[in-house]
Amino acid sequence: MALGVAVPRFDLWMELHEWNIDPERLTREETIAFCEGPLESFLHERGLSLRPRTLRRLCRKIAKYNPTIPTPYERFAALP
Repeated sequence: MALGVAVPRFDLWMELHEWNIDPERLTREETIAFCEGPLESFLHERGLSLRPRTLRRLCRKIAKYNPTIPTPYERFAALP
């Protein structure tokens, strides 16, 4: 969402594997390290980029993310 365009999930998935990161068991620390490192080159290869301020904001949001708290979408999906 920070880019304003969709990034192919499969490409991102494969990029994470290239960095020896398991996307299914992604930790907060691994995510932050990816965002602060290889994310820029990954986006550049696809003709995309984030402004430095936007990238810092994204890293801060990720650092605050707690997967044990359901998102509004997850709460809505769980309704009968």
